[in-house]
Amino acid sequence: MKFVRWLLGRIILLLDFIFTPSSKKRPSEQQLALDTQTAQFKLYEFKACPFCVKVRRAIKREGLKIETRDAKGNAQYRQELAEQGGKVKVPCLRIEQDNKVTWLYESSDIVSYLQKLDNAA
Repeated sequence: MKFVRWLLGRIILLLDFIFTPSSKKRPSEQQLALDTQTAQFKLYEFKACPFCVKVRRAIKREGLKIETRDAKGNAQYRQELAEQGGKVKVPCLRIEQDNKVTWLYESSDIVSYLQKLDNAA
């Protein structure tokens, strides 16, 4: 079973690489505002998780710069996710704004949130 999961993960990563979406083009002032807004965002993920791939593709499609943290390969990130986020579940977007931290789980919720950022900027 472990081999099947590993193989499927590699297939998912290959397809993600082949069919990478293009980023939105915006005026430089608007892009700078979005980059400033998302500078403190962190995406906790597992590289081959299909739901994490979905969120990474949305980040790419929206043209956002969000730091990704591999919670599977890095024990420190995994511990941060467990202690601060409350559970080890990916994808998880850590949103820090106005000295307030919010942990957003569920890929569809994260994608919806990211799409609304463009409208707010």
